Amino acid sequence: MAVLVALLPVIVFLLLLILFDSFKLVPTSMIVRALVAGAVAAVVASFAHRWILSRTVMDAGLFSRYVAPVTEETLKVLFLIYPLSRRQIGFLVDAAIIGFAVGAGFAVVENIEYLRAVPDRRIWMWIVRGFGAAMLHAMTTAIIALSAKSLIDRQDRVWLAILPGWLLAIALHSVFNHALVSPVLAAAVLMLLLPLVVLAVFSHSEHRTRDWVGAGLDLDVELLQLVTSPEFGGTRLGRYLGELRSRFPGPVVADMFCLLQLDLELSIRAKGMLMARETGLDLPVDDALRARLAERAYLEKTIGPTGLLALRPLQVTTDRDRWHRYLLEAAGKKTV
Repeated sequence: MAVLVALLPVIVFLLLLILFDSFKLVPTSMIVRALVAGAVAAVVASFAHRWILSRTVMDAGLFSRYVAPVTEETLKVLFLIYPLSRRQIGFLVDAAIIGFAVGAGFAVVENIEYLRAVPDRRIWMWIVRGFGAAMLHAMTTAIIALSAKSLIDRQDRVWLAILPGWLLAIALHSVFNHALVSPVLAAAVLMLLLPLVVLAVFSHSEHRTRDWVGAGLDLDVELLQLVTSPEFGGTRLGRYLGELRSRFPGPVVADMFCLLQLDLELSIRAKGMLMARETGLDLPVDDALRARLAERAYLEKTIGPTGLLALRPLQVTTDRDRWHRYLLEAAGKKTV
């Protein structure tokens, strides 16, 4: 019973988050990597804490309140840097699931260590560990991911986007470790607040996702029709592309036009995939799509960094559309 209460709550809640995600935005491979990253962070934190305590005279209580929150939240957040910087997290619901998975992996390893080291098998202790400390670890990392995702949509510096959520997570972690109220009461408060926060995030994110899929699909179709029409040369985008001929070789400008058209086609394909997933269908990724993704990578290489910078004013898709390419690539790898 102690093992079940200590380990299952956080895993069950993670499974519920994945189940409630109607668009199935987060690849299974990403969730597995997040769990493993959290587990590795817990192992590293354990060794680091032992090393620090063995070389200082700091009281264990002070260490728990003021040092452990910093080291643990820092180690957990490291995994989030790469997917955030590579725009592999598209919406808040993705951030909530990935952040919670990192914290869940950390919590499971930490509680396994407690089960091994602490002989006390009183159920109330493990209720506090399973519903309190474990949920805290998962919730604080989810808060960091949610805050970072919200901010990174407005600016590109990942570390600045992560900083506010990281500071808030440390503060919450420290308050919990201060044990200002009964541990059982703290665990109960976490279990009451967490579902409310998650429901609010999921509701907001699903609304934003539907807006992006619906309105964005219509806009992408209209733009693709414009780009492929004879009138494109007379539009603002067409005139800008024509001006680039004086700065870049003709073949490079032709590749720029192909990249512009290809981005719109891939955006339409990604939004169609999400619409199908919402209805319970999982559209297969065929060799033609894989070829289009490979073609896009080739075009970026031939255009080069300077050409891509000059092409930026022509990028009619949003920054979130960088994520749709990751979505398509992940789906392609899954079906290989």
